[in-house]
Amino acid sequence: MTEFELIQGCLNEDRRAQRELFSRYAGKMMTVCLRYARHRMEAEDLLQDAFIKIFDNIQSFEGKGSFEGWIRRIVVNTALKNISKHSFQKEGIGLDNVVETWEDPSVFSQLSEQELISMISGLPNGYRICFNLYVIEGFSHREIAEMLDIEESTSRSQLVKARNMLQNMVLKSQKVTK
Repeated sequence: MTEFELIQGCLNEDRRAQRELFSRYAGKMMTVCLRYARHRMEAEDLLQDAFIKIFDNIQSFEGKGSFEGWIRRIVVNTALKNISKHSFQKEGIGLDNVVETWEDPSVFSQLSEQELISMISGLPNGYRICFNLYVIEGFSHREIAEMLDIEESTSRSQLVKARNMLQNMVLKSQKVTK
């Protein structure tokens, strides 16, 4: 089934087309959900909520840009709406106590993908969200600030703190395994 046929089938509420769309994109989008959720069950709930929104709003896809990109945007927005804005606004937002350090890049190449995902999941909400949006999704600090209703400087400081915290986690994990 082509992408066009898939979209048309979903517009006509064809269950076979909906099942095919889910099968085609659920794996990739689950990976996105896992980056924003604290645990797998929460990610599964996010994925389900996102696909309901996708099916409810598929008529708004105008064919501009990639269909997968449109789906990803809905998944990310669903994840962001799920996260309480207040949960990370209580975290420190200044860069006063942040000390950036440098480490040998070979330390990072020894990590598995799952270990890194687990470490990212262990970040405080604000750090994790800003890290995901900036580093993985590619949004600018201005876009992140608008999405989360925060200042650009807050987005920047959350990213710096997330990177430092991840770096410390990586270094601790490497010391344990050596």
